[in-house]
Amino acid sequence: MLLPKKVKHRKWQKGRGRFRGVATRTNFIAFGEFGLKSTTGGWMSSRQIESARRVLTRYVKRGGKIWIRIFPDRPVTKKGNEVPMGGGKGSPDHYVAVIKPGTVMFEMGGITRESAKIAMDLAADKLGVRTKFIEKV
Repeated sequence: MLLPKKVKHRKWQKGRGRFRGVATRTNFIAFGEFGLKSTTGGWMSSRQIESARRVLTRYVKRGGKIWIRIFPDRPVTKKGNEVPMGGGKGSPDHYVAVIKPGTVMFEMGGITRESAKIAMDLAADKLGVRTKFIEKV
């Protein structure tokens, strides 16, 4: 699973308008020929990214190359079960990647369009955001 080696702050605040806006950075295909682009926003855990990666690598077997364009660098805290109110913020539990609408999450190259579409559709089922299949122009 993906997680950062070192973080500047152990616990982050959620922030106010955290699901507002569209992607301005990773909003185009940079490495491969085909991509999986989000149409909605949200948080994607490192477990979801890993399960989508496994689906993609298993489907293409040895043909093709895969690029993961997102990284879970945001810590999410959680308090234990049946812990009473108060007592401060919980300890870091897992890491998530912030996904905005328009973010290209995965890219593939070196395979046919049909097999890339099928692989991306299988991977999209593992993710918590709506997606669409895109091609490099």
